[in-house]
Amino acid sequence: MAIGTNIRTYFEGTWHDGDAQIMRAGDHGAWLGSSVFDGARYFDGLAPDLEAHCARTNRSAEALMLTPTVSTRDMVDIIREGLDAYGADKAIYIRPMYWGIDGDPSAIIPKEDSTGFAVCLEEIPLAPPTATATLTTTRFRRPVLEDAVVNAKAGCLYPNNARMLREARSKGFTNALVADAMGNVAETATANVFMVKDGEVFTPIANGTFLAGITRARHMQNLRDDGVSVHEAVLSFDDFHDADEVFMSGNMNKVTPVTALDDTQYQIGPIARRARELYWDWAASNG
Repeated sequence: MAIGTNIRTYFEGTWHDGDAQIMRAGDHGAWLGSSVFDGARYFDGLAPDLEAHCARTNRSAEALMLTPTVSTRDMVDIIREGLDAYGADKAIYIRPMYWGIDGDPSAIIPKEDSTGFAVCLEEIPLAPPTATATLTTTRFRRPVLEDAVVNAKAGCLYPNNARMLREARSKGFTNALVADAMGNVAETATANVFMVKDGEVFTPIANGTFLAGITRARHMQNLRDDGVSVHEAVLSFDDFHDADEVFMSGNMNKVTPVTALDDTQYQIGPIARRARELYWDWAASNG
């Protein structure tokens, strides 16, 4: 399912031009959903936090009972080799992935040491700084570890996110603000979320129901280094309705200001703008 253009695929030790076929009908990942991935970004000739994304790919594989076959260092080297085919002016979505090939005698558990690996590079432009989102609530919630592999960036989790998005869009909004099992705010259907009140920044505490993202952590550190108070806290939907600003944080577009939560309207505020500025400044020095 390509969403970009100018695709390159790394599979079985070789880079291929285009959206190469990598999975067979009988693979565990195709049949029983044992697949994980991660997403990094390349822009302005930079690949910020690439090593952290590759390391999380391996952790996700282990959480899904898959055996990682590529070290973090080698994964970074493979990806940088693939990026050499693109100019520094291109914006690339970087997606390393694993999936199960064989199962144990029950067929349900992925067989150890039988893991597929690939990397897909797709040219996908970053959203412009003026891009915004609108949020609504959804009846669907984030699962807990006892229900699903929420400690992995696993493909099998995303049908639930798709239900959230479809419900939100049917109501005329672009995304959904999602609750955890206790009814507190966890994240949006596609990204982590921040709110601002009286100049201080708040984000839902990482309670194991959602992935506390790499870009989320980067924004928190950048803002703190800039003198902004940043808190991880238990947050309600009322807290978000009472906020001065709300913005989303994700790898695909880094910072996306939110202009509405149902009937509550927000302005694009100074903290969201500053978070974007700080991220690009950090990336230029560390990417």
